[in-house]
Amino acid sequence: MSKLTHVGDDGRAAMVDVSEKVPTHRVATAGGRLRCLPATLEQVQAGTTPKGSVIQTAELAGIMAAKRTAELIPLCHPLPLSKVAVAIEIDEDLPGFQLMAEVRTLGVTGVEMEALTAVSVACLTLFDMLKAIDRTMTIEAIQVTAKSGGKSGSWAKDDPAR
Repeated sequence: MSKLTHVGDDGRAAMVDVSEKVPTHRVATAGGRLRCLPATLEQVQAGTTPKGSVIQTAELAGIMAAKRTAELIPLCHPLPLSKVAVAIEIDEDLPGFQLMAEVRTLGVTGVEMEALTAVSVACLTLFDMLKAIDRTMTIEAIQVTAKSGGKSGSWAKDDPAR
């Protein structure tokens, strides 16, 4: 197993020094889902939820959260993000919502944490806005689905070669 990059020789937490790295185009995607009752989806589709436009609000919350990842995760570097997109789709078969985030930068470290933060906060926002009508909701399967750029190259969760 390789050495943990966020732990110094003395065993203390340490921010990784990336000052000598060459900037590259970096992209990460993450996904997750929120399960809810079918009746909850019906109210979202009908636009009759007590707190209004839940999908658009959650997408915006995810974008805002990605931009603040370094303030939330202690050892993350603040990054100049060039793109953050969050998409939420209703999935009647789940039933619930499928969430996806894509984050891009030209930088010296990856944007996986920003993509995960975007999906996490979007899920939390959906939960917050719908909890008055559905207390059974669960947030599930938040994960990085792909990344590219940097020394380690590209990776995709569903790529059988990886």
